[in-house]
Amino acid sequence: MSNTLTKADIVDTIHERMDMNRAEIKDHVEALLDIMKQAIKSDHSLLISGFGKFEAYDKDARKGRNPQTNETITLPPRKVVVFRLSRKFRGEINDQRE
Repeated sequence: MSNTLTKADIVDTIHERMDMNRAEIKDHVEALLDIMKQAIKSDHSLLISGFGKFEAYDKDARKGRNPQTNETITLPPRKVVVFRLSRKFRGEINDQRE
């Protein structure tokens, strides 16, 4: 079973640490996520110092194969978002000090 942190978990954690009502916190979290989404859509990157960088890039159309029929198909071009950890956060995860 996975221990995935959800948006609701984030809201609950902030609610425990701050003197704000849950609905207000949820609105702030939603606003932050909207800002992040728009930054990635328009600028194709989002840098959060000490955490990491989200980058969007275009993948070209490519040939693929339907595994059930072995039919060759062309997969359309698409955008892909990748996340790269900051050096500082990577060190924290790996329990190293820089």
